[in-house]
Amino acid sequence: MTHWITVIAFLALLLSGIEIIISHPRFYWGETGNVMMKPLFTIHIPASRDTVPTGYGYVMPDQNGWSRYLHFQAAWVAVLTGLVYGLASLWNGHFRKDIAPAPGDRNLRAFRHVIARYLHRAPANPDGSHGYNVVQRIAYLAVIFVLFPLIIWTGLAMSPAFDSAVPLAVIALGGRQSARTLHFFVSGALVLFLIVHVVMVTLSGFRSRMSAMIIGHADAPGHEVPGPEVPGPIPSPAFKSQEPA
Repeated sequence: MTHWITVIAFLALLLSGIEIIISHPRFYWGETGNVMMKPLFTIHIPASRDTVPTGYGYVMPDQNGWSRYLHFQAAWVAVLTGLVYGLASLWNGHFRKDIAPAPGDRNLRAFRHVIARYLHRAPANPDGSHGYNVVQRIAYLAVIFVLFPLIIWTGLAMSPAFDSAVPLAVIALGGRQSARTLHFFVSGALVLFLIVHVVMVTLSGFRSRMSAMIIGHADAPGHEVPGPEVPGPIPSPAFKSQEPA
């Protein structure tokens, strides 16, 4: 449930975030930023405001109103769902058993071994297609404990109310415009993770993986169309791998 609620919230955040960027596709560093200042970098697309210089002779339709409302609401859905997932994973030991790398894998040799198996298109976890190899565990640790907290922190730091209530949290990021720029890059990292995640689901058996993520168990062996043996994504905390009948 938390997986699919997060999917919906993330897609809403992505769509509304793109609309917000279109309203001002210029990024700055520091506390303030406006059209009279030199930007840190610019995304070369038409803006939805004629006051923003983009070099184009036309403006995009202005969707800034609904996109900001949707972005704010979807963000709280994602945060609350993440809290449920985090508390449940601490309670049932999911983080300790399935996400934290095993003691024997906490070295570069284990990491290189998994990468080599990926490159040779062999199962990265020979013990089972539903296993969690060290690369997957590190990726999920980074997403859960680094990227998601950063996306929340930088998102809040753009709020004037949050800035006035917790100014040190904004100063630590370099200012509100710096927070916006960091928010953009962290969002890009999450989108990259999403793309790799979906590709891995598809290559490792789309129907079986969807079954595991929706009803909690995979299809019986032989029901999948044969395909390349590549490691799949990490299942949800509720996933229980089943032995063949």
